[in-house]
Amino acid sequence: MKFRDAWGRFATGVTIITSSEPDGGVHGMTANGVTSVSLDPPLALVCVDKSRNTHRLISADGWFGISILRRDQGDVAMYYVRDAADRTGDVEVPLEKRSEGPPVVAGALAAMSCRVIAEHNAGDHTIFVGEAVELTTNDGDPLLYYTGKFGKLVLD
Repeated sequence: MKFRDAWGRFATGVTIITSSEPDGGVHGMTANGVTSVSLDPPLALVCVDKSRNTHRLISADGWFGISILRRDQGDVAMYYVRDAADRTGDVEVPLEKRSEGPPVVAGALAAMSCRVIAEHNAGDHTIFVGEAVELTTNDGDPLLYYTGKFGKLVLD
């Protein structure tokens, strides 16, 4: 698809969006359709395909987590690219519980728990806007995504 190919030329960071399952389990998906919205209050948005399990879980629970991955967390990103049925536990995904909202990926460059304050219909996706109520940051290099491949940041 030409539109997907065009946007694939926009280098982005890589995130894991987490949500809570009704039985208390954690569900995740790899995404780059995220951005900050506002500093005051601290708002972020995620764009989620309406056919994804993540969409159903965020809609039901009203929370999502965003974990911005480090360069050495590519295996975690690839794990959450798979269909949920194909996540066999062959990749260790360290999770960090939060006082509110779903767990996030432990050791990520940044992680935030977001309470949904708005939902916007946008074609085959929903834009979930959430207020970040708990944030953590760590040092490291970012995992980048460009033209369908992971890469690293090289500064001049």
